[in-house]
Amino acid sequence: MPDEPASFEPETIAPEDNSFLDTALRPSKWDEYIGQKNIKDNLHILLQAAEERKHPPEHILFYGPPGLGKTTLAHLIAKELGAQIKITSGPAIEKVGDLASVLTNLSAGDILFIDEIHRLNKAIEEVLYPAMESGKLDIIIGKGPSARTIQLDLPPFTLIAATTRVALLSSPLRSRFSGGVFRLEFYSQNEIERIVKRSAKILGIEIGDDGAEEIAKRSRFTPRTANYFLKRCRDYAQVKKQKLDKKTVDEALAMLGVDAMGLTHEDRSILKIIIEKFNGGPVGINTIAAAASEEEATIEEVHEPYLLQVGFIDRTPRGRVVTEAGYRHLGMTSPNLF
Repeated sequence: MPDEPASFEPETIAPEDNSFLDTALRPSKWDEYIGQKNIKDNLHILLQAAEERKHPPEHILFYGPPGLGKTTLAHLIAKELGAQIKITSGPAIEKVGDLASVLTNLSAGDILFIDEIHRLNKAIEEVLYPAMESGKLDIIIGKGPSARTIQLDLPPFTLIAATTRVALLSSPLRSRFSGGVFRLEFYSQNEIERIVKRSAKILGIEIGDDGAEEIAKRSRFTPRTANYFLKRCRDYAQVKKQKLDKKTVDEALAMLGVDAMGLTHEDRSILKIIIEKFNGGPVGINTIAAAASEEEATIEEVHEPYLLQVGFIDRTPRGRVVTEAGYRHLGMTSPNLF
């Protein structure tokens, strides 16, 4: 597994294979996975050591914002090990019996990938602990005085989990990922450009350097967003019979309401509400949500992180405040300048 992506020729997909584009764009080899160098280096050591010991790698947890490649890394680990990967998610495991069914169907050396693991309920977590630590599955049969416990031996397996809300994981569960807890970072613009060009080649799209650069600038440093923009720009260029260059990208993303910094209409609306209705803040998130007719969780989890990242708002003890950069982006003058 190389430290940095080597030159490669991604395979172009046929038109009839376009039904699952997100899967088609997912890297299938380590040298196609761009970015996250520190994580890849650590995984290389972990996987190679486990392979030399002829033992499955220890359990691994990936966390970070959505769209950064957590699921892709799980698939790449399985391919590197030549192992089968079984996929489920926290919300899908509603009862202890669901978890027991998944675990007892594993074979030796399999990878179990649980997405959004923070959504497991506590009773299921308790059953998962011994399965992770000692390969034992304790099941209680019956109720009341006649209840009894059966302990099943599980084959050696590796649990790979992913979450966007690592703080919601209990400390006992988090501590059992002895293989490592890895935080995926946002990508640089150069890395996003390379991802866009790779995706364009797979999709059979001719895109200019300026077009790839413009998509990367607006992608919020996230590969999934960049691929989404690429597909929508491809559609626009196809219908308008235009080349996929900077001009076409500008026009296509303008139709989507995405501006030069990657802000959507909803992002700009939140900034304007704070400025126009609350004099730039400070104002509480619940008040912003009510004024925007939006859920608090949506603002906190979808819009606010990027606005904070680009420095357009600040969090203060009294509430959210629009920064001078936020005012300038909207073409408005901050009252702090007077």
